[in-house]
Amino acid sequence: MALEDTSLDVLFREAHTHNKWTDQPVSEDELRALYDLLKMAPTSANASPGRFVFLRTQEAKEKLRPALSPGNVDKTMSAPVTVIVAHDPNFYDKLPKLFPHADARAWFASNYDLAQETAFRNGSLQGAYLIVAARALGLDCGPMSGFDKDKVDATFLAGYGWKSNFLVNLGHGDPAGVFPRSPRLDFDEACRLV
Repeated sequence: MALEDTSLDVLFREAHTHNKWTDQPVSEDELRALYDLLKMAPTSANASPGRFVFLRTQEAKEKLRPALSPGNVDKTMSAPVTVIVAHDPNFYDKLPKLFPHADARAWFASNYDLAQETAFRNGSLQGAYLIVAARALGLDCGPMSGFDKDKVDATFLAGYGWKSNFLVNLGHGDPAGVFPRSPRLDFDEACRLV
């Protein structure tokens, strides 16, 4: 069953990257609901290598500040939540639980390049699922690059061995911070039918 136009507008057509935020908070219950939704989307062999660090306090944001590019500081410091979208390079250690009907761990544990490619690709997918799930739950998003990955990894991820990919600010966006829609490529520019 296809979604109605209103839902497609919320998820894609009318959704924008947000740069300014209202004071409305994002609760822990909302973040748990967000993860419970995004985790249901597909990954290779159900590997689920995506890892998410939700920065909700001013103290956590201050630790992030030195890693941010200058253009990302204000919008990040004012966002109710900033998510570090990361991946676990050793995701395959969870495969006995996540893919129990085959020895999928062996596919990756013995092939470093395949494991790293799979972790990055599928962790990126899960980051995209986070954005769509957040929009579906009534949250606005501001995904971004523009940060020092080494600093973020050392400050927030070192104890886990995870690797950062990108950041997403979450909250209830202030429409005053939304830029006009930028052009998109037409089908014939981006697609081929073969």
